[in-house]
Amino acid sequence: MFIDSHCHIDFPDFTGDTVLANMQAAQVSHALCVSVNLENFPRVLALACAHDNVFASVGVHPDHDEGREPDVAELVELAAHPRVVAIGETGLDYYRLKREDVDWQRARFRTHIRAARVAGKPLIIHTRSAAVDTLAIMEEEGAELAGGVMHCFTESWEVAQAAMALGFYISLSGIVTFKSARDLKEVVRRLPLERLLIETDSPYLAPVPHRGKRNEPAYVRHVAEEIALLKGLPVEDVAAASSRNFFTLFSAGMSA
Repeated sequence: MFIDSHCHIDFPDFTGDTVLANMQAAQVSHALCVSVNLENFPRVLALACAHDNVFASVGVHPDHDEGREPDVAELVELAAHPRVVAIGETGLDYYRLKREDVDWQRARFRTHIRAARVAGKPLIIHTRSAAVDTLAIMEEEGAELAGGVMHCFTESWEVAQAAMALGFYISLSGIVTFKSARDLKEVVRRLPLERLLIETDSPYLAPVPHRGKRNEPAYVRHVAEEIALLKGLPVEDVAAASSRNFFTLFSAGMSA
């Protein structure tokens, strides 16, 4: 069985969809639906409450600059729900800045790390064009005390090593199946199975052979197949290791 460790199946792209049936047909046993803002968190939580094989996170994406700004107390309160297994997604994204000043992103990231430490739940970290600052803030705020995952990883081996040294997992998306992702494929060859997760980030980043289409959790098996090919392993080994890692990482949240 496979597990999609990061998806957004609460988005309108999936309204009235058969996404859960498609998961079952593709042997995808569970999915983590990840929050990107507080306004739509209730629909993320509703999905997790309605389906035993769907979990939720709570957080505000680093790119989101509208709506309610989270504070530690609110994140901790929302994370106390038994179907919420993580804080995030959070992090830094300097790729397309909407403001000249990025201090607000850094402050928000610190808030999420502090909330995760108080709540005792792991972090889901997004970093794009900001790896140096991301790692620095993780170290300054004691992110290793919460643990978590570097989601949709596309950084260098050195960044992966630094994150793993803080106890974080590395999650790979459909990007790893792209021909252009040569550097990432080299990183994957070096990643230990015990630190690996797989995801879709759906509805984005559909893997080959579905590239260019709407992504969904059922397609996470293609990510696992590419990893298996790169590492010279049976896909069953990748499925088993990534599923085991998922439950190891998020077990604290599941037992809350």
